[in-house]
Amino acid sequence: MTKVTIPALHAKKKNGEKIFGVVAWDTHMAAIADRVGVDIVSVGDTVGKNLWGHDTMFEITMDEMVIVTKAVRRGVKTALVSADFPYGPLQEGVDAAVAAGIRLVKEAGIDLLKLDGAAEYPEAVTALTRAGIPVWAQFGLTPQTALATGIPYENQAGATEAAPGMEKRLIAEAKELEAAGAVLLDFTNSGPVIGPKVVEAVSIPVIGGFGGGPWLDGRVRLAQAAVGYNVAALDKEPSGYANVASVIHDALAECAEDVRAGRQIKGQPGR
Repeated sequence: MTKVTIPALHAKKKNGEKIFGVVAWDTHMAAIADRVGVDIVSVGDTVGKNLWGHDTMFEITMDEMVIVTKAVRRGVKTALVSADFPYGPLQEGVDAAVAAGIRLVKEAGIDLLKLDGAAEYPEAVTALTRAGIPVWAQFGLTPQTALATGIPYENQAGATEAAPGMEKRLIAEAKELEAAGAVLLDFTNSGPVIGPKVVEAVSIPVIGGFGGGPWLDGRVRLAQAAVGYNVAALDKEPSGYANVASVIHDALAECAEDVRAGRQIKGQPGR
């Protein structure tokens, strides 16, 4: 397959083709997504809460983001690899943001840098762009705005549709981020009313993860959620496309039976 480029994503918007991204945190999941033909493999800073068992999504460190992004980079040949900042570098100022962005490029090989709550930091978007780092700017009601408002992120879906004056503000933010140099936008909790208006207001692709919809230029889906990987899928049938947790559970249970019965286990090296 042809290597995905940022101009190719811009052409997709122009041609009305949808862009698809997957959030992944390990080499094998990233390689599978890449083989599917996704446009972007995104390394989200929610890895701490969604995969490693942290209590909140704000405990992840820059060192950890470098490690997990390097793992994803090894599995991707065709898609663009994006990584999030953890909470901190963006809030610490432009110099800290640029230094952190350069580190992710040099040590982890990212193609894109996704900034949560970027509308509050347009000067950082411009500085990173000048440093040669393409920025995927996230705005709307985001995980880090949830920290500021006290409203759980998972309870914010659709809130942009109801808040007075939100439409004008979000369109203005999208235009400002494009003018600051962003190459993509991630509009979280967009809603079917304001979402299409933001898409029309800018020339760069507007993609949505949580709270997005088909009215945007594309979607991002957490791989674990799409395939039902988390342990919760053992207790409640997931609403995604598979129940991988159940398959893993049954396979390990069968392996345990073979071990306890004194039988040779399957999947031995060289077999």
